[in-house]
Amino acid sequence: MNRITIAIDGYSSCGKSTLAKQLAKKLGYSYIDSGAMYRAVALWCLENNAIEKGVPDNGKIISSLDNIKIEFHFHPEIQSSQTYLNGRNIEKEIRGMAVSEIVSKISSIKEVRQKMIALQRKFGEDKGVVMDGRDIGSVVFPNAELKLFMTADPAIRAKRRYDELKAKGTEVSLEEIVENLRLRDHEDTTRKENPLIQAADAVVLDNSNLTPEEQFEIALRLANEPITLSSN
Repeated sequence: MNRITIAIDGYSSCGKSTLAKQLAKKLGYSYIDSGAMYRAVALWCLENNAIEKGVPDNGKIISSLDNIKIEFHFHPEIQSSQTYLNGRNIEKEIRGMAVSEIVSKISSIKEVRQKMIALQRKFGEDKGVVMDGRDIGSVVFPNAELKLFMTADPAIRAKRRYDELKAKGTEVSLEEIVENLRLRDHEDTTRKENPLIQAADAVVLDNSNLTPEEQFEIALRLANEPITLSSN
């Protein structure tokens, strides 16, 4: 059976990663969290004094890109890929609010995006990949056989994110989450470099009132159509 590329784009806290992981596991594909790559760069910036009062030091970041090595390693015991920065597992660190508050600023830097896009294309050059992010279907893989664009009501997205962080023991208010998502949506959709847009041939998946199981069934059905066609 031929393998395809599945590109999943959409807003923050729409469950893109959850769906992408489910599809990758079901289909036996690789899963790449492109957002984790930008979060890894953001974490590097925080740890290397490349952020001053929330403002990135573009010159320092750009000149250091060759020293920022990002990898994904699958851990069988937890059945999940983990993000590594320069050989160190950073999966937990990149999910906190400190990184969330600056990642959109980091991802708007042209040179950062160019490097991440090159890496993403390399990860997916053999197909059989599910990748989620903001510009996967519109920029990284414009010829992907399946493109999904995920959205949900902002209030529902904020509550999901709040519950997720609380479950991890992170002390944060719902108001902080609402404001963070508002700012990220604005930055993601208005940035000059590859803003978040819906690709013309993407299928919109509004999961405001869908369970994860219902969402998965819809996406799997959509994925099986191009897989079947490519095999004929």
